[in-house]
Amino acid sequence: MALAAVFARLFGDDPPIEFRAYDGSRCGSSGSPAAIVVNSPLALAHLAAAPGELGLARAYVNGHIEVLGDMYTALAAFPSFRVSDIPWKLRAELAARLVGYRFWWPVQPPPQENRGNSGRRHSKRRDSESISYHYDVSNLFYEWVLGPSMTYTCAVFEHGDATLEQAQYAKHDLVARKLGLTEGMRLLDIGAGWGGMVLHAAEHYGVRAVGVTLSRSQAEWAQRVIADRGLSELAEVRHQDYRDVPETDFDAVSSIGLTEHIGRQQLPSYFRFLRGKLRPGGKLLNHCITRPDSSYPARTGKFISRYVFPDGELEPPGELMSRMHDSGLEVRHEENLREHYALTLAGWCANLDRNWDKAVAEVGHGRARVWRLYMAASRLAFERDQIQLHQMLGVRSEGTISPMPLRPDW
Repeated sequence: MALAAVFARLFGDDPPIEFRAYDGSRCGSSGSPAAIVVNSPLALAHLAAAPGELGLARAYVNGHIEVLGDMYTALAAFPSFRVSDIPWKLRAELAARLVGYRFWWPVQPPPQENRGNSGRRHSKRRDSESISYHYDVSNLFYEWVLGPSMTYTCAVFEHGDATLEQAQYAKHDLVARKLGLTEGMRLLDIGAGWGGMVLHAAEHYGVRAVGVTLSRSQAEWAQRVIADRGLSELAEVRHQDYRDVPETDFDAVSSIGLTEHIGRQQLPSYFRFLRGKLRPGGKLLNHCITRPDSSYPARTGKFISRYVFPDGELEPPGELMSRMHDSGLEVRHEENLREHYALTLAGWCANLDRNWDKAVAEVGHGRARVWRLYMAASRLAFERDQIQLHQMLGVRSEGTISPMPLRPDW
């Protein structure tokens, strides 16, 4: 049976995207905005070795499957189905067909795949390895993807035609205003990345800001920028685990994009630790990706866990809010910004496409493909409410009237 015929049996005779295969078969309209091309029998060997998203990802990262046109357009047009939707007879035929490929065309995972870090899950050493795997890729690569802000978290678009840089500035300023930052305050920013929040707080609010990150290359980049802007007396980004920060009595703590790496079992100690860093009346802004509900596991799928964020876990917003309250942090405001993350990812995808040749030369074809696939898929997931982005503002109120305004003033 020709490969295109298999595709047609799975998705219908007139799929919204074009499908081409190395055996010369094809289906779908040649004028489709995107096309999936199976370049080699090795693509089917990957599917035989790891059916589902992992096998498809391996085949794409290795170049045995190609996506022509915009990746997001291809993923959005691709019919959504589950294995259980495929009739048993067709599933048996597919399994029988793939067995031969697995036997005659043995394959290995691409070298970009993380097969698991050593040590106890979410120990300091293992967390350091996981963060280094994703973030210590190349600062130059991230500059091309993220743009001048070097901010790798959800932006806030105050209007639909805002640029990515404007939206990242708006995000940092929203966090600063929610925290009530004023000149002379002390801010701890955990998971500081390339120092975006630390720089914003010091430069625009006169705040003494300390940031920590497990990525050495991020910390070194941030320290250079801090020095270049003449902010060394106010701002610092350290290569340090947040659990090793010795200072206390901060007026505010920001955690922007870190909680996804914490793990459910560590949430109580995480929030207790952050509360302990605050002075009475101090505020915590927790900004992180979540899953919409508790109906599916917290741990990310095989593609994300092996190629993007090892040991990543997404909790539902209610779980985070409960753990904050349990630790003595009174939640005073919460909002879901998932559409904003879809817009942010659209900007990053456009940046990667614009700088594709340079990105491939810097980090290699396989790793560039990982980023192209995961960012487009994540954009679609935010649009479809499969994942969300929540900001939660908590106060160490000590059982008294809190320092919060009667109504939000940001």
